[in-house]
Amino acid sequence: MTLLITSDPNATWLNLRRLYPVYSALAREFAIEVQPCPELESAVRTPSSQAVANARQWFEQMDQRVQIHQLRQFAQTSARADEGVLRALLFCQLKKENAADRNRDKVDFLLVQLFSQAAPADISGPSLSLSEAAQILEPLFGKVEISNADWLDSLEELLGKAYRAKNLNEMFAARVIEEGRQIKSSCGDKFFEPMSLVAFARFGFLVRQAFFRLMHQDLNTILDGLRDLEAQGISTLDCRKAQFAADEPIARLRMICLSWKVMFHAEYSAGQPLSILVELRTAVESALMHAARRGAPKAKSAAAGSAQEFEVSNSSWDGDS
Repeated sequence: MTLLITSDPNATWLNLRRLYPVYSALAREFAIEVQPCPELESAVRTPSSQAVANARQWFEQMDQRVQIHQLRQFAQTSARADEGVLRALLFCQLKKENAADRNRDKVDFLLVQLFSQAAPADISGPSLSLSEAAQILEPLFGKVEISNADWLDSLEELLGKAYRAKNLNEMFAARVIEEGRQIKSSCGDKFFEPMSLVAFARFGFLVRQAFFRLMHQDLNTILDGLRDLEAQGISTLDCRKAQFAADEPIARLRMICLSWKVMFHAEYSAGQPLSILVELRTAVESALMHAARRGAPKAKSAAAGSAQEFEVSNSSWDGDS
């Protein structure tokens, strides 16, 4: 099988040279203090073995300091993070000789990013087979043989929960993200085998797709609800459970929701902002029911409801499962 990974020292050096300005930009953006790498600053084309070793040590130290959420934010917002850079980042993660040093979350995130860029635009839902996913990633891993594994059935069950969810609250209550992470952890070193990487890339891509569908649906439901409340003479909303004011102006809530459509465009493990989104939908729906029971009076404010409790992790499948 032909993998992206190679022992060719020239390929390793080219990857390091490609990534050096990327990691330097990461250090500047997140105020990470790091000394320059003299070997890579000189940009020699044919380095000595010691120069390569020093450069790899610099990257190892830098990689330990760059957190997954920083890499995710950078990759999803920086113009530098093109396909070539993502491949080089993945190369460096998988090239680590000690599997214990490989960062599973970073590998997972980078794979889903690359998969998302390579996948046809018309892919929708779990109908995407493992074999089709392997074909999409063939430029990275060559031909990957798909075999049976118990944890594959567990992934399919989680995908079913994600696609049956009617809103974000239901998806998070089903703990799809948390259980997906547990499955990855249970694989141990097998996570880094080609078939596993294909399976988890497919899983992360499809869950991300389900998330964005539900996120836009929730935002549209909130915006429709706010419009209906305004039509009934309601100008403010009690949104304390969503960490807003007891008399939050509906006009301001509308502007916040529209900005969220941009903020959540690339990130589906943003933590607290997503819990606010769910609470806000609950507040709007509660206010609509309250107004309906009272015959839609010209009220100044409406009471907020209480959303189901859930947790949202700050790390991605990333992916950002």
